Amino acid sequence: MELCNNIYNNATEAFESTYKNIMKYWTLRNWTMTLFNLWFYIMNSIKRVITTPWRWFSVKYALREWERYLSGNPSWKEISKYAPIWKPYMDENWNLNSNYGYQRQRNNQLWYVIEELKRDWNSRRAVISIYDGKEHDKYKLDTPCTCYIQFQIINNEVCMSVYMRSNDLVYWFCNDQYQFSMLQEKISIELWIPMWWYYHHATNFHIYEKHFNMSDNH
Repeated sequence: MELCNNIYNNATEAFESTYKNIMKYWTLRNWTMTLFNLWFYIMNSIKRVITTPWRWFSVKYALREWERYLSGNPSWKEISKYAPIWKPYMDENWNLNSNYGYQRQRNNQLWYVIEELKRDWNSRRAVISIYDGKEHDKYKLDTPCTCYIQFQIINNEVCMSVYMRSNDLVYWFCNDQYQFSMLQEKISIELWIPMWWYYHHATNFHIYEKHFNMSDNH
């Protein structure tokens, strides 16, 4: 189903429009309002800060997550002090399977992408795999929502495509798109070329019940 506008200037536009679309065209599924196979482009992906007043996006927290991802440390113990919502998903060692920094450093995936694009600017192989079907036994408490991220150089600019099996709009999209955009910027710096669009696709894009009336109260 084509929904209104699928091309946005920045992350705030994408968030606000997607919220309205889900609330308008929703299907009730597991106590969430859900749309299936929802996609859009963010044309200025560096504009990653969500400025919607009723969302209360914390740049300080987003930067903490980014720093943790850069470390590649699977432990989320320090982050959980600021976001207790993570605690039920951790194993006995405070580790998270959905820690994207840890996942993308498996087999040096991030540096592979950078070197692959340096080698061939037309490459279609610059992919970081996050969700791994060969690790189902590790997904009892926490399953990565992102399947993979692909980078391409188009018109001498770094473009990024993100594919997600599941995406909560209010909490996880806002923080995840910030991290993805930061990753895109890191790669553009390594390649000495600008960053361009960010394509986002979620097979299951949803809003939890507690957020159904979030925008109405502000």
